[in-house]
Amino acid sequence: MAVPPLSPLVIAVVLGAALLHAIWNAIAHGVRDRLVGFALMGVVDVVVGGALVAVAAPLTATAWPYVVASAAAHVAYNLLLLGSYQLGEFSQMYPLARGTSPWVVALVSLLVLHRALQPAQLVGVLVVSAGLAGLVLVGGRIGRSQLPALAAAFATGLTIALYTVIDGLGVATTPLTAYIGWLFLLQGPAMPLLALGRRGRALPAQMRRYAVPGVVGGLVAIAAYGAVLWAQTSGALAPIAALRETSIVFGALIGALFLGEHLGRRRAVMAGVVLVGVLVLSLG
Repeated sequence: MAVPPLSPLVIAVVLGAALLHAIWNAIAHGVRDRLVGFALMGVVDVVVGGALVAVAAPLTATAWPYVVASAAAHVAYNLLLLGSYQLGEFSQMYPLARGTSPWVVALVSLLVLHRALQPAQLVGVLVVSAGLAGLVLVGGRIGRSQLPALAAAFATGLTIALYTVIDGLGVATTPLTAYIGWLFLLQGPAMPLLALGRRGRALPAQMRRYAVPGVVGGLVAIAAYGAVLWAQTSGALAPIAALRETSIVFGALIGALFLGEHLGRRRAVMAGVVLVGVLVLSLG
């Protein structure tokens, strides 16, 4: 089965989601107590997910395995992402975590789902992936002290690829609003419960301190992934995964402009490579 070309509307929605995704990751990285920040985002997931479930049509029986598996993958993703941000620099951890996903999704689409990419789509995915890898490596030689952070970021990328494939299949089995609602409702409690276990009675006061960035980050994250899930109903998993990871370009710019992290000429060149890949995907 051939992967359909992306429509201009899908491209625009996914690029918008990429920008939103970079924003919420920057918000999460900017919260000094990141465990509390992720816990607040989890609370938002539960509230918004519950509201969507209340108004959506019932989830179909065939969709439940996908939703449960995806929620578990998202919990693993959040734990690994939290570890990555606690260990490494945002402008390096974010590209590695996000850059692993497109080529893994492309391989799964080709070898497991038998969804053949069109030539321009394949070239676009490869160019985007190359640019993302370059964004990780331009910082210089990787030292031994960086290996734990890089390992956590790479594992994060694998979980992204996992839930991307699961959700790409699952959204076709049930009404989209129901799928989004149950996904966030099921994944939401994990981080608040982890924070409660670690912080105990001090947690409510800590959550009040970071309430604004935590709630805003949670809402932005839901909007970003909800848009991606809508785009995935087109069936073009690998091209959408690659387009979505242009969030890394936005993330690098956010890191340089707002987080005081160095961008540099080589990183700017790699960001340009990613944009060339996006252009190829758009033309394909």
